[in-house]
Amino acid sequence: MILNKFKYITDPENARVEVEGMRKYKWGEKLPSVTTILSKCPDQSKSIALARWRQRVGEEEAERIKNEAGIRGTIMHRILEGEMTNARHVDLTPTGQEAGVLAQAIIDHGFLKNLNEVWGNEVMLAYEGLYAGTADVIGVYRGQKCIIDFKQSNNPKTKSQCEDYFNQAAAYAMAHNDMYGTDINAGLILVSVMGGDVTEFWLEPDQFKARCHKWLRKVDEYWKYHEPSLRNQGPTVIDEVKEEFECPL
Repeated sequence: MILNKFKYITDPENARVEVEGMRKYKWGEKLPSVTTILSKCPDQSKSIALARWRQRVGEEEAERIKNEAGIRGTIMHRILEGEMTNARHVDLTPTGQEAGVLAQAIIDHGFLKNLNEVWGNEVMLAYEGLYAGTADVIGVYRGQKCIIDFKQSNNPKTKSQCEDYFNQAAAYAMAHNDMYGTDINAGLILVSVMGGDVTEFWLEPDQFKARCHKWLRKVDEYWKYHEPSLRNQGPTVIDEVKEEFECPL
């Protein structure tokens, strides 16, 4: 199923570094990850909701839930990657078994049946001088070239709760198009809910340009306020990219 259409970096783990608690990528320079930019430049409504949740459950419980969800999500990704590469992965720990149920729900949803082409799994991407990150899957789903991202959640999600996911998809699509000359303009988010169903959320082609604008504003904000020592390089690049994408301030 995997097509070797592009020569991707095959060992992105060795390119990741931690700088003052933030994930960055050694892509010729230490670039911020997509997730770092999103965490440092959140929407106000998300910041308020997150602060209220942490206050309600308590800091210790919030950290436990966050860490457990992170481990479960990593295992779920590994299982789904194994299904695509015929390298089956089984984790019999309690968290691993939960992840297995979540992954199987995505498979039962028809993920593999609707997946026409897989160009790569865990693909490291970078938009030169601005950001880097690792996309779950890049390929063709139901005839649509797209970025595919797997998410797991304790509770059902609405589309309005997926803003960061759509920003992520746009970021990876922009980087892939810049690096490999493709024209990806869509993203698929598959959310598997604990004890529930799988929901598809699409970043549609007609929404792609506007989503790129939203993402570029966050990139601009990050370089302006979170990398002051690199101010001279970052904004110069971002100004060029914003002009290319006709992004308003």
